[in-house]
Amino acid sequence: MSNALAASTLVAVVGSGAMGSGIAQIAAAAGHTVKLYDTRPEAVEKAIAGIRKTFGMLAEKGRMKPEEADAAGGRLQAAGAIAELAGAGLVVEAIVENLDIKRQLFADLEKVVAQDCILATNTSSISVTALAAKLAHPGRFVGMHFFNPVPLMALVEVISGLATDAQAADRIFDTALAWGKSPVHAKSTPGFIVNRVARPYYAEALRLLNEQAADPATIDAVMREAGGFRMGPFELMDLIGHDVNFAVTQSVFNAYFNDPRFTPSLVQQELVNAGFLGRKSGRGFYRYDDGSKPQPASEDAAPHPARVTVSGRSPFVDAVVSQAQAAGVDVTAQESSGDDALIQCGDAVLCLTDGRSATQRAAEEGRPNLVLFDLALDYGKAVRLAVSASEQCDPQAFLAAVGFLQSAGYAVSRLADVPGLAVMRTVAMLANEAADAVNQGVCDAAGADVAMQKGVNYPRGPLAWADSIGVAYVMRVLLNLARLYGEDRYRVSPLIQKKVWSGHRFHP
Repeated sequence: MSNALAASTLVAVVGSGAMGSGIAQIAAAAGHTVKLYDTRPEAVEKAIAGIRKTFGMLAEKGRMKPEEADAAGGRLQAAGAIAELAGAGLVVEAIVENLDIKRQLFADLEKVVAQDCILATNTSSISVTALAAKLAHPGRFVGMHFFNPVPLMALVEVISGLATDAQAADRIFDTALAWGKSPVHAKSTPGFIVNRVARPYYAEALRLLNEQAADPATIDAVMREAGGFRMGPFELMDLIGHDVNFAVTQSVFNAYFNDPRFTPSLVQQELVNAGFLGRKSGRGFYRYDDGSKPQPASEDAAPHPARVTVSGRSPFVDAVVSQAQAAGVDVTAQESSGDDALIQCGDAVLCLTDGRSATQRAAEEGRPNLVLFDLALDYGKAVRLAVSASEQCDPQAFLAAVGFLQSAGYAVSRLADVPGLAVMRTVAMLANEAADAVNQGVCDAAGADVAMQKGVNYPRGPLAWADSIGVAYVMRVLLNLARLYGEDRYRVSPLIQKKVWSGHRFHP
């Protein structure tokens, strides 16, 4: 049974910027009378006019009935002083990210609102526990973290501090659901869910660039066209702004007492030092002042093999081979003498990356002409795959592997021989971070996956992706990365280890 606030409940929003305006819009659309307050009265009037204009545009496009748009716009009211918020049943704060300023605001609000009024903060980085610590009634204080743009982004992180009453958090959860959002419960920890779990998406790309694996355009293309992400990490960082992205990474790193998993990148620090902040400055990883954008590196066309031999079975190899078979390549299957599925293309041996470099794996397995291919979200829909070759690999053997993958319909991007390639190491690290968040009680597995899909548009939740790959294989990738780098950054989450040892998945 829903415990959502009744539509008759007055909702107050403090802060009339992009976030505050967005929150006011969805609350008014859900039937609430909304009072919008800001220290700048002219900003409130501008925000309300903008929201009403938006409702009008939605009506013109048929997304709202005209009478509903008029009614929603009519429910928006300007508040000239905090005292005018006295009748609110919920106050959502969306002001500057400053602990002292927010604390003062909530102290002022406590003097005017009723004791059963829920106080919520839209903070993206400040501890909910710390914000509530000096309140007379901290139990009614909740984090209600929306994502920008609020009307379009589905996720709301409902964050409980140490003093938050479960009933208050549940009520905000149900209210967000009634407003058409996808809420998830989270514990007040640095980065909450999204800003914590997303760090590897940027960090692994920055490390790949630092190790000269490929240029930004190529890595971005691989992450989009094989990984299924809407934006590659470099174009996304350029969009966010390097000053903002770097600051968030530093904040999470400092908050976790310099945990190596969150170490900021010197590459990004240099961009910030140079003032190359991305789109807003005209230059980041890409230049935006001349309208040009570098193209990803792709291997030239190589001869397609008439036949290949496959030993062993795996869903990854099977999917690639199926694509080649559909294009007319003759495939012969034979029994495997090991645990891995391999594709023999002329003198080349092609297999899925497992977190080792191709050079290391070739030496350990006695296969000098080893070529590794990267993970894809869906090998049947992917249009590009990343590969790497061992230093021992003969150039003609490498061309045979490229020709095979091209025959299967993929553009092939060769990366330097970095361990784990691009998509596999990134997904493994995202799953590892999500598993740690679950293991530490920040959220549950379903919440972690919903948060990353709805909050940052990932094509699949990290833990669902780990289930799809096989949790044991994810652990193998992470262990191999840790062994090669010798860094605590790649330590395996205890929860991943537990799942492997028990034979369980993250989701039924």
